[in-house]
Amino acid sequence: MTVADDGSWKPYDENASHDLVLDPDVLAAELALELLGDPLDEIDSDDSGSADAAAECDLGLTLLAGGHDERLQGLRIFCEHRDPRAIPQLLPLLQAACPIERMSAVYALGRNPHPMAVEPLLSLLAADANGYVRKAVAWSLANFADAPVLNPLIRALQMDVAAVRLWAATSLADVGSTGPAKADPAAAQLLQSLRIDSEAAVRSNSAWALGRLYPDLVEPRQQVVVQALLQTLLEDREASVRDEARLALEQLEQPDVLERLQTLVDEGLLS
Repeated sequence: MTVADDGSWKPYDENASHDLVLDPDVLAAELALELLGDPLDEIDSDDSGSADAAAECDLGLTLLAGGHDERLQGLRIFCEHRDPRAIPQLLPLLQAACPIERMSAVYALGRNPHPMAVEPLLSLLAADANGYVRKAVAWSLANFADAPVLNPLIRALQMDVAAVRLWAATSLADVGSTGPAKADPAAAQLLQSLRIDSEAAVRSNSAWALGRLYPDLVEPRQQVVVQALLQTLLEDREASVRDEARLALEQLEQPDVLERLQTLVDEGLLS
């Protein structure tokens, strides 16, 4: 998955734009893991028994109490490690004046989800002027699937910039997979985005998310998803979206779907 735009959004006074300037080098370092995928997927989830991890977290707590540069170092540590002691220090940083601190705190709370983070994270998603911060929230909310984050993610997928929309689509797969009551409205919005979103990366993520949600959908919605993915496979103007739709269909492992794909190949409509 690739980011379709830089995530910038300036809904407020242009005179305040100096507060939103990001150091490209620092930002690149903060986003490097994300551009390769979900950074939490690359981290061993069981670090509780590691003496090195414990020492790292002790250092992180000290750094979070320091100045700007120290806080950034501490935030990087808690993007890698889980430690409930960090929560009281991470939460205030969601209101930091520096957008890199806010963004890093959001990612750290994605690694260390806590119920007290839900409301401030949703406030950032709805109102933060910096697109990179909102994008981080859209990603992190996947780790709050039991919280009331479904509708905010749906709104972000409907209305925000492309960089936020693509991660909202991805997070809806996790939030919606908790059961049919959430899967159906998540799928409804993903189907719409698959059809009409102007950005190929968002349509591609929507196809992927629909494939993930398929087992949690009722049968009539499953059929709608299959038809939409087939239509995307045949008609989307971007090869990357067509490829994602085909992969999603193949991974359903439904004999009738696989048979339809083979028929399309036999008819020369697919290679």
